This record gives sequence, C-alpha cells and structure tokens, in this order.
Amino acid sequence: MPDTRTPLPTNVALSMLTLVRGGMGGSETYARMLTELLSGVDGLSATAFVPATAAGFSAGIPEVVIGQVRGGPSTTERLTAVGSAIVHARAVRAAMSDADVVHYPFAVMAPTPARRQARVQTMHDVQHLDLPHLFSRAELLYRRHFYDRAARSADVVITISEFARQRIVDLLGIPADRVEVSPLGVDTSRYIANRGQRERFVLYPARGWPHKNHARLIQAMATLRREQPDLRLVLTGGGLDSLGALPEWVDRRGLVSEAELHALYRSAAVMAFPSLYEGFGLPPLEAMASGCPVAVSSAGSLPEVCGAAAILFDPADPEAIADGIATAMRDAERLTTAGISHAAGFTWDRCRDAHVAAYRHAAQIRSK
Repeated sequence: MPDTRTPLPTNVALSMLTLVRGGMGGSETYARMLTELLSGVDGLSATAFVPATAAGFSAGIPEVVIGQVRGGPSTTERLTAVGSAIVHARAVRAAMSDADVVHYPFAVMAPTPARRQARVQTMHDVQHLDLPHLFSRAELLYRRHFYDRAARSADVVITISEFARQRIVDLLGIPADRVEVSPLGVDTSRYIANRGQRERFVLYPARGWPHKNHARLIQAMATLRREQPDLRLVLTGGGLDSLGALPEWVDRRGLVSEAELHALYRSAAVMAFPSLYEGFGLPPLEAMASGCPVAVSSAGSLPEVCGAAAILFDPADPEAIADGIATAMRDAERLTTAGISHAAGFTWDRCRDAHVAAYRHAAQIRSK
C-alpha cells in the first residue's frame, strides 16, 4: 500500500490510444468515468490522450488528440493503432512529457513512458488466460504480448475486484502488493428505482461476445416459456448480429441510448446476467439501482459484486439459469429492496480515491 506521506503526483496522463468508442463495453464506461472523476481532485492535473478516431471522449479533464493514431475494433485495427503509437513514440512521449504518472486504462502500454515516469496499468481481468478457448489465436497473442507484458512492467496494476486481483497474482506472477483493487461505481442519482409493477420480459444487456453466454440464456427462456408463454427476452448491446437467427420472442435491440437502457431496467421483470466470466460486472448493479430483481451467474467476480442481493445460478446449466430467473421473479419484492441498498455501496468517489492512492503508490515505487 502507498505511504500517504508521499506527495501526490502533480500530473497524470491517461494514455488511451487503443480506445474504440462504442466498442469496448464496461471498460469504456470505466475510462469515461475516470476522465470525469479526476477533474475534481485538488492538486492533481490529469490529461487524456486519445486517438484521432476517439476525439471528444473525455468528460471532464483536458483532452489531447494524437492525430497519427487511428484504431478500430478488430485485432488488425488495434494492432495498427498500437503500431502507429510505437512508430510515433517520440511525439507521443513529448506530448506526455509533463506527466509524473502515465496510466493506461485499456491495458496496452504503447508507447512505454519515459524512464522517470511511473507506470500504472488497468487490467480488468485475465479472461484470456482463464478461458483461452474463447479467443482466436491472434487475440491470444495480442493480449499475452500487450496486456501481460505491460502488467509485469507496471509499477502498479489496478483491477476491479478481489477475484480479478487474485487471478492476476496467480497467473501472471505479479507481487500482490503491486495490484490495487478499485471497484467500479454506480451513480445512483442517475437511476429511478421502480418498486411497483414490472413488465413481462427478461433483460440481458451485454455485447455478443462468447463469454456472455447468450445461447444458454435463450435455452433457459425457452424452458420458462413452457409455463409462461407471454414471457419475452430483450437483448441490448453491440455485436448481437453474431448470435444469428433468434426465436420470435427475442427482441434484439442492439446498442440503445442510456435513457432507453434505464427505462428497460425499471420495467423488466428480471435482469438476467449469465456471463461465464466477469472481472466485475457493472450491469447487475445498475439494474439493482433501478429496483430491478437480478439473477446472475455464480462465475467469476459476480458473487463478490452482487452478494445476497441477487439470485445466483450455474451459467453452464440452462435449467439452473431458468430456475434462477424464476426464483428472482418470485422473490422480486425482497430483491428490489436489497438491490437498491446494495448498489448504493458502490460509489465512483470510492473508485476515484483508489486510483489516486494507486498513483501515489506508483510514484513512490518509481522514486526508489
């Protein structure tokens, strides 16, 4: 842990040159919130550095656009962005030369900072090491080179749950005292909790990535519909076309506005989250803040994050998923009350303070 007597670093650079707006799920939400939260820290000056394709991303701190870097969602496009950052390393380092700490919220440390600058990397999870069969060979090589090497060279690694921290320590061999946990937050003022009647649909807000486990959820819903034929499934998130043809009772909405997602949280009978792996899992907390009963996978960090405020189920068993959703529907009143209270304990201020402590810790390590 950092010595609180160590002076707070004056300047922090958030190096986000692999950012793809609208294509990075919860990690994008986290990074944007970070640009808002760091704007209010006394004595700390933070600046965001983004590629040309992500101009205007930052919410509260100054932003510098690195025009030579352009990225995209595919592995090839990300490699192009990384390559451009490395080719133009001298110009990028010059732009960040005032920083005492360089923080990489999207894990990839490209280019590496100057020797005097402390290095902080955020690694949300090590899913590629725990579930390598879900990744292409190209993606595995990319992550092992650009994520894992960066983590081992960082002064401090920030992660988002105790589960993720332990996996990073175990699988990457990083000393435990160099991995800091900063749980994500929920701004409960942005959500209106519904304690009353709910509509006849189950909501799953998740991108169409393999570990999100959509197929088993659809099987579970088919089971539930044998006795509740009016029950529907609503899917939101990017990349849902990859799921192929879906039953007529599945509403594939894709990317939706924040207002529409909040309305869905308020009206859904249950928010189901059958993910096979999560470093944190923000949507269950957002649903709780909206008063929505939640049923979640027992895998990864989800039991840690959701506690007793959600129904847990085995995500590998469609029957167990169906039972979990049905139980959440029956226990809706208790779950609504418990969820609202539970979500209130996860604040962005707590997340911000953990980052400030990590910056101090990194600066302390680099100064030795």
